[in-house]
Amino acid sequence: MAARLPLAAYWRLVAGNANFRRLWIAQIVSELGDWLYTVAVYSQLLKATGGQAKSIALAFILQEFPQLLISPVAGVLNDRLSRRSLMIVSDWARAAIVSVMLVAQLQSWIWLMYVLLFLETIFWAIFEPARTAVIPNIARNEEETVAANTLSSITWSVNFSLGFSIGGFLAALGGVYTVFTVNTLSFVLSALLIRRMRFVEPHLEGVGKLRARDLLDFSPVVEGVRYVCADSKLLATLLVKMGLGLVGANWVVLTMLGERKFAWDALGGASAGMMGMSLLLSFRGLGALVGPLVGGMFTGAGQDRMRLAILAGFLFSAAGYIGLSQVSSIAMAGFCLVIAHAGTSLQWVYSTTLLQLNSEDRFRGRVFSAEFAFMTISMTLSSAAAGLLIDWGVAPERVALYIGCSMLVPVAMWLWALRLWR
Repeated sequence: MAARLPLAAYWRLVAGNANFRRLWIAQIVSELGDWLYTVAVYSQLLKATGGQAKSIALAFILQEFPQLLISPVAGVLNDRLSRRSLMIVSDWARAAIVSVMLVAQLQSWIWLMYVLLFLETIFWAIFEPARTAVIPNIARNEEETVAANTLSSITWSVNFSLGFSIGGFLAALGGVYTVFTVNTLSFVLSALLIRRMRFVEPHLEGVGKLRARDLLDFSPVVEGVRYVCADSKLLATLLVKMGLGLVGANWVVLTMLGERKFAWDALGGASAGMMGMSLLLSFRGLGALVGPLVGGMFTGAGQDRMRLAILAGFLFSAAGYIGLSQVSSIAMAGFCLVIAHAGTSLQWVYSTTLLQLNSEDRFRGRVFSAEFAFMTISMTLSSAAAGLLIDWGVAPERVALYIGCSMLVPVAMWLWALRLWR
């Protein structure tokens, strides 16, 4: 039976692995900046559209759908070029895009905001598979790989919770322009940190020079599909995040619940809804922190336990959103969100780790690009459905119930998939 992952493993990783330490700090600053400005973006869109839920759904889709469009190219790029260089270029591009968002805010060009959200997501879709794929290259053993993924998820959760909490206050007190400036600088700092990383990238050995026409050659994509489909266990693991994507509608639901049901009345005006939204999303982030932190104590580096943790994650997500649909206080809503997103973080961490440990390095960029693409499909569809339902008069609480019930589908499918490892 695999040993459980001790808390000291995280300290050894950060203190002793300089490459991971730089990647981790880059993650902290760039993600904090992203979550800081998301509250401001959504609040401005609601203000400009008279509180229509579909404005948030459209913004979310434009932050997700490009991943599906770009994933074949992103996979090829990540398997043919230096992943370190791709991360640096993506960070600089996102810094430029967010700085233009600041101009769009000043001029109230809402249409341009949608375009820029689309463009920023394209570079995120190149950056994130690269970041995920390099972790096995910079980790020195299997324990470090598990610890790196767990710590990355914990960090994402802390950033999410702090970013939304601070972002709400900063936007309410200092204005949305301050928030956009901070986010621009966060990408600059991330690029400078990643530039200092030094590690071997085995996938570059024997790879020829990438030409522009190679991006239109889908034979590497087909090769990647064949590689995944040849292993039913790998395919099942790759589809875990597609099930997780059903919870993607939470961006619409929590935004509308924050505006309509859990607004912070003490502030009054538009700030009341913004702070309600921030509080709910902060609870979401707290849950995502709790999941991998507690899960690591029981799961360790054992792959059988990781697969059982994924099942538990789906169950927690279902229970949390069904509970959210029934509560009326912000405290109980927060408790339900902590349970639900402790579950989603378990699914995220362990599906990622299992894919890293069981896929070849030369295919890893395409594997993770495909994983993000499938997740994007379910997140896009669930978010669009949530926005339309709310604008048609369905209460956000009822949509939360639908989310919880829909999570029972991946529960059943993952139970069926577990037979592959017996």
